[in-house]
Amino acid sequence: MTPTPARALLAVLLPAMLITVIASDMVNLVLPSIGAEFGASEAELAWVVTGFLLMFSIGIPLYGRVSDRVSLRRLFSFALLTYAAGSLISALAPDLLVLVLGRFVTGVGAAAIPVLSIIAVTRLMPGERRGTGIGVISATTGVGTAAGPAIGGGIGQFLGWPALFWLMLVVALLLLPAALRVLPDETPAGASRFDLPGGILLGLGAGLILYGITQAQVAGFTAPSSWLSLLAAVVAIALFAWRTSRVPQPFIPPALFTNHVYRNAVAVAFLAMIVNLGGLVFVPLLVVDVNGLTPGAGALVMIPAGVAVAAVSPLIGRLTDRIGTRPLVLTGLTVMGAFTLFLSSFAEVLPAAIGMLGLSVGFIFVLTPIITAAAGALRPDQVGVGLGILQGAQFLGAGTGPALLGVLVTARQQSTAINPLYAAHEGAAYSDAFLTLAVVVALALIAAYRMQPKGSHTTMVGDTPARPARTGRDDRI
Repeated sequence: MTPTPARALLAVLLPAMLITVIASDMVNLVLPSIGAEFGASEAELAWVVTGFLLMFSIGIPLYGRVSDRVSLRRLFSFALLTYAAGSLISALAPDLLVLVLGRFVTGVGAAAIPVLSIIAVTRLMPGERRGTGIGVISATTGVGTAAGPAIGGGIGQFLGWPALFWLMLVVALLLLPAALRVLPDETPAGASRFDLPGGILLGLGAGLILYGITQAQVAGFTAPSSWLSLLAAVVAIALFAWRTSRVPQPFIPPALFTNHVYRNAVAVAFLAMIVNLGGLVFVPLLVVDVNGLTPGAGALVMIPAGVAVAAVSPLIGRLTDRIGTRPLVLTGLTVMGAFTLFLSSFAEVLPAAIGMLGLSVGFIFVLTPIITAAAGALRPDQVGVGLGILQGAQFLGAGTGPALLGVLVTARQQSTAINPLYAAHEGAAYSDAFLTLAVVVALALIAAYRMQPKGSHTTMVGDTPARPARTGRDDRI
């Protein structure tokens, strides 16, 4: 594949990642304005967020698999055009139904960008700089996560909520010619057919899980919209497993999960994302509900975490290239566990900001190395589908974690905090939520510890022994 200059590549990928992350969070603070304009209930407004996330969770594994057969230039251009079309529909929406439709379309385009960005770095950047590239992209994710609510609240307040979608439209269209110029148009070598119906079943199962849990947060698990969605998800996943065992070229090759490094990397990504998004959602809620801050002031609590992530991420990438992935992942998870326990012990604004900063820095110690570890453990013909599944698991954790914690917080509103260090009179439910996240971190630590390659001198990549660990960065797990 034709080499691509790293700076030119990142100049396209970084702003694309930024608008994708911002798009998922920017509408949260303007939902009341949208509801007032369209006369919509809270349950109806939830679709503005849920519609985007549903398409995201369904699309990521599909794009990862398709990238093994279609060039990065074509897929990325399609994603930007679809993103722009969804933004245009949303900006011009005359009612809530059209706005939700626009968010669905935007999600279809946005789902491609995270997985294609990581695949582009993996395929196009030299091995010794791959970790740094992934680290820079991770920094953009952190900045976008912190900036999304602030941008949404600020622009929405002064220019109106449609201005958010006009801004995203303009950025997507500006990126399109750059993507056409920088990204290669070659079809990946060794591309083979795959089972598209199986991929649709997998995406449908993931989307139904996300929808069912989101509905449980709104109406409880006993609501038909929740338990019927979860039941349908089980059926879809069962059909996917049945089809995988019977078609000659399944959507996910079963051999992919015989690689224990990759298998545990997926588990760590899923669990760590639950914890990270749990903090990003419930720390602002804590300072608003318990400390009486306005939503805008609550969003400001997240800014130090975003700045720290942006500063640390490139360093993590360079460390990954030098010392390997597993030590950094274990360190990051330990830090995340310590700060979730810290958040569980205090309710004040300053400890909340410190706790979120530590949690975010710990997460970035996990995210960049875990993606690098997964990419390094896969054969070239497995990279597209493997990273698609990894990021699909990551964003499924992002969607399900806050929803499940929301159910927990609702159920524990009138209870005493389990953590004996929590001394505040209010907010015990939040203390319990952060304590639950500490348990999730412990599970992730177990999976990360099991990432140790089998054998003392080689790393197993698929079913074939790779080079000795000392000779290649990708094998230093």
